Amino acid sequence: MSQLFYIWPFVRLGLGDVWRHKTRSFLTMLGMVFGVGSVIAMLAVGEGASQQALDAIKRLGSQNILLSSEKPSDDSGAGSSKNSKLVMYGLLYEDEQRIRETIPNVILTVPARMVRRTTRFGDRQLELRVVETDPSWFDVVERPVLAGRVLKRNDLDTFANVCVLTEMGVRRLLAAEEVVGQMIRIGSGSFEVVGIVKNAGGGSVHAPDSEADVYIPMSTGKKMFGDTSIRYTPDGHTEGERIELGQIIVRFSSTEAIEAGSKAIESMLARFHKHKDYKIDVPLALLREAERTKRTFNIVLGAIAGISLLVGGIGIMNIMLASVTERTKEIGIRRAIGARKSRIMVQFLINTCVLSIGGGLAGLLLGVAIPMLITMTTDMPTVVETYSLFLAFGISAGIGIVFGLYPAMRAASLDPIEALRHE
Repeated sequence: MSQLFYIWPFVRLGLGDVWRHKTRSFLTMLGMVFGVGSVIAMLAVGEGASQQALDAIKRLGSQNILLSSEKPSDDSGAGSSKNSKLVMYGLLYEDEQRIRETIPNVILTVPARMVRRTTRFGDRQLELRVVETDPSWFDVVERPVLAGRVLKRNDLDTFANVCVLTEMGVRRLLAAEEVVGQMIRIGSGSFEVVGIVKNAGGGSVHAPDSEADVYIPMSTGKKMFGDTSIRYTPDGHTEGERIELGQIIVRFSSTEAIEAGSKAIESMLARFHKHKDYKIDVPLALLREAERTKRTFNIVLGAIAGISLLVGGIGIMNIMLASVTERTKEIGIRRAIGARKSRIMVQFLINTCVLSIGGGLAGLLLGVAIPMLITMTTDMPTVVETYSLFLAFGISAGIGIVFGLYPAMRAASLDPIEALRHE
């Protein structure tokens, strides 16, 4: 308590000096305000972007591995004739069976085939990605059911002409119509809409689903559309692709089995595929890499924003040195009537801290307001972490002490006689 009474008069002097030179103090504090604000805002933007990527990867499941068909760059495995070309590549039905039966700790495999087809309802038409799969898809790729139901095992066994739409597909195709129970045309077939699920919401390039999907039983899709897609070129030639499976999602019993399981799957696929016409995504590995990238990203952004804090600190030092020069005679008088060097030093140091802490507090408000404004105007997610507030404010206060120390020491070391002669 005695220390508080000792410091309070100097705090009042510092506040009084700031108030007497309002314009100068305001301009000096701006460096700290923008410095603290930029540190918080940049960390919030980086945190938001990283969190979005991490959430997208987490949705894939840390116990899952995603296998995708990938066209070889040299079209290896393609058969062709003079007027036609058929390219065969990708994952096979046998691959899914081998993984399910031979790879240890596999508890579920979900096959799927994707192809873009024109979907029609009345006069409206829309190109959607048709996902031919089985009911297990909705156990692995969890999406809230907004209406109706998802695919069932009976749909697969009976080759039912039913489909499930994502909400974005519903809005674009069916608009305000009653959705569940409506009949839509997918390619050359008619399908009954039995349910609507929430779409991926932006997702990630690694996500197995997209915003505008329609899901149908794999047995129905295979019977109706086959494994080969054909298109005609303007010069009269035909081009076709034969892909048995577009994706296989593999779920393991635990995250500990992922690393060994991914290596076993890669070894097995390499043995049965002459060319690497597949890709393996391991969400757990992607998650760890994304977290490392996030830490690096935050450090870089924080360092860049910290430069503005450093510039603000240099501005405070410059102003305080000018203040020492202006008040040289005052310092000489105080020293002549018995003021100790420590008191002179504390006075100027507190004066500096008033500027830096005041600028830091204003910067906190600015740093919280900027991310909110960014989110409101651009829909870009931002996350203001508590640690960033304490970090930015702590740095501003520390800069005030460090950069105010030299002017304070210089004021305290002035010779009283020389100071009294100063004009």
